[in-house]
Parts: sequence; structure tokens; C-alpha cells
Amino acid sequence: MATKILFAPKQSDAVMEIARSLTPQGFELVVAEPGTPEFYEAAGTAEFYLGLARQMAGEFFRSAPKLRLVQLISAGYDHVDVESARKAKVPVANNGGANAIAVAEHTIMLMLAVQKRLVRFHNDVVAGKWRTGNPNDSRIYELAGKTLGIVGLGNIGKKVARRAAAFDMTVQYYDIVRLTEDQEDAIGARFALFEELLRTSDVLSLHVPLTDATRRMLGPRELGMMKRSAIVINTCRGPVIDEDALHRALTQGQIAGAGLDVFVEEPPAPSHPLFALPNVTLTPHSAGPTWENWTARFRNGFDNIQRVAAGDRPRWVIPELAGGRL
Repeated sequence: MATKILFAPKQSDAVMEIARSLTPQGFELVVAEPGTPEFYEAAGTAEFYLGLARQMAGEFFRSAPKLRLVQLISAGYDHVDVESARKAKVPVANNGGANAIAVAEHTIMLMLAVQKRLVRFHNDVVAGKWRTGNPNDSRIYELAGKTLGIVGLGNIGKKVARRAAAFDMTVQYYDIVRLTEDQEDAIGARFALFEELLRTSDVLSLHVPLTDATRRMLGPRELGMMKRSAIVINTCRGPVIDEDALHRALTQGQIAGAGLDVFVEEPPAPSHPLFALPNVTLTPHSAGPTWENWTARFRNGFDNIQRVAAGDRPRWVIPELAGGRL
């Protein structure tokens, strides 16, 4: 009998074709929408969960007594009830950096888009406006020579650092786990204390998981420490920034601009105050899922599932459950 893998939520037919083509022999991929009777029926006999974090609270873990691994195809896991997973003694793993290149590229794109006023200029050209208005209101800037401050130097942060170096940026970082000197040299980044990073960075880029420690880590106090010419880039999770404080900082000239791929509420309300600001560039939480990394996500996921099925320890277990803390 095939080992059952519960997959949710259902993706497009093209994406599901990739998933089914990579499903290892001896495993059955059962697709169901989270929260439906079919989902909980499949959970009752599934040994593995593969997909995004939906309905990952106590009810799910109680409905899946045979579950051996929750394997996410996303990097973020803030929708997983970690305590319920711990109580059920089920490890939770993320995607092993499968989307790290995509998010790093998107991060650099947002830096450039904000500094070059890409969206405004595009809209002007389409509207028949060619270099109109006060030049002081449409200044554009280079990344070369600027200092990039990275908060969170994991898989994505490291890739951002390497790409920023190609733009002749000086790179510094803050992370609760500091690299060795040799590792810092290899990446081309130096460690800075968090407040030092805020004061000295021209571009601040956030790459942390959403936890109690990181929620609203960038608030009024932190934004007030930054240079008036600095910009903020966020491609991790919306709630790591206090959006009200960010709006005030942008409208009052505390900082110069922001590039955001994520919001506190997704999708944001049509009347979101950040939408009206000319110094903000926004994307719809689209940094991660490139076409190329769907294959990488499924490959990593199925590899980890096979490891656990063979009796080995899973890779990429989230920090809260790693190190025997189940």
C-alpha cells in the first residue's frame, strides 16, 4: 500500500503536474482543500503533509494521528501552531531555501525600483508625461557606494548580500547568530549591532521569520534612528513592520522610501494608506513563487519526506522544534 502524502491547498494544473511528476514511487499524493471534510478525512490516514501552512492548529494535528512530518513548500511558517505540533511530536520543516534566489532577486529589484522611481516614471510615460515636474521631486539614486543593512542573514539574506556586492554596495548585517570571521569574509559582509545597523544603513532589508521577537521589530523608535535618506525593503513578513509607524515615517520625511512585498493584512484593504504615497513601491507577496522554484520546492519536499520514511531525521526543521525540542 502506498504511503499517503496529504497536499494542500490545490495549486494550478501546471504546478500540480510538476508535483505529481516528482512524487516518488511508493507514495500517493492526495490533494484536498484545507478545512474541508475531504481534507480531514485524508489527514486521518496521511503520514506526511506537503504544502502551505493552512489550518495548522490543534484540530489538524489531532485529526492526523499517523503524521510523521509537516513539510512546507514555503520558507515562512508563521501560520503553523508550533505548540500544537510540539504536543503532537510532529516535526515541521520549511522549504530548505528553495525560493531564496527568487526572493533575493526580488529584493534587489525593489531596491532599484525605489531608488530609480520606476513605477512613477512608467506611469508618467504611459500618461504622456515626459520629464515633467520639478526635478527635485524626481531625484533618482545609485546603489553603488551605498551601505546595505541586512536584518537576518539566513539563506535569503546571504544571497542578497552576494548580489548587492555586484552593485558595489557595502554590506553589513545583524542576526542573532553571528557568522565566523571566515564566513563573513566569504560573503563580504560585516556584523553590526541592530541599532548601529539602523543608524548607518542607506538601505535596510528585512529577512527574518515572523515570531514574537520579530513582530513589529521596526517601529517608531527604530524608524526614528534611520537616516532621512534611507529606504526600507521588506520581503519577509508584513507584521515585522509597524505599518502605521512606517506611514508616518514616510510622510514626515523620517525616511526616504520603502519597497514592500508583504503586508500585515493580505490582501491589504483597497484604502490602505500606503497606496497613496509616491515614495513606496509595492508587490503582491510575489517574491517567492517563481516558475523555476516550484520544481525546487517539490524536490526538497519529497527528498525530506523520503528521508523520514527511511527512518532518518528530517532536514530544515524550524528552529522552535529543532534540536530535540519536540
